[in-house]
Parts: sequence; structure tokens; C-alpha cells
Amino acid sequence: MTSTSPNHVFRALADPTRRAIFEELTRQGEQTVHALTRYAGVSQPAVSKHLTVLKRAKLVRHRREGRETHYRAQADALTPMVDWLKHYGAFWRDRFDRLEALLERME
Repeated sequence: MTSTSPNHVFRALADPTRRAIFEELTRQGEQTVHALTRYAGVSQPAVSKHLTVLKRAKLVRHRREGRETHYRAQADALTPMVDWLKHYGAFWRDRFDRLEALLERME
């Protein structure tokens, strides 16, 4: 699977409906568009648009079975976002360690 940028992932998950659809797929596994429409409480065209954004960010994959399209979450697509958070987590830990050392010297 080709990696995507953290910006694509953040943008895709910034919308609460898309985030809810992604979370539902991670919890419940593969689902049809119809099932996701019932869950999301919005129109089928709206769900399809949200799924398109999630697909572009590589957060979901789909497969056709007859007339139904089934979607499943791709949790590995969160890796760019997790890496970004790790980077900034380390940055802030270092800053807080320096602040703590400074405060100890000031005592």
C-alpha cells in the first residue's frame, strides 16, 4: 500500500461524519454503503461522498459484490498521522524536560 501524507489523513478525519464512518468500519468490520447510510443518518449520496474522501486518503478500501459495494477500514493508513504525532510528542517531551531542568536550577 502506498503511503499518504498526514495532511490527507487529518483532512479526511476532520469531518465528524467521516470520522464516525471510519470508526464504525474499524469497530464492526466490512459494511455495505446501505449499512453505513443507516448508521450515519445522512443520505446515501452524502455517505458516498464521504467514502470517496476516505478512499483518497487510503483510509478505506472497497470491493464490489453484485450490486453492492462493501467498504472496510485500512487502519495502516493512520501511520503517517501516528508518525507525525510521535515526532511532535518527542519535541514537546524534550521542551518540558528542559523547562523542568531550568526550574530545578532556579530553586
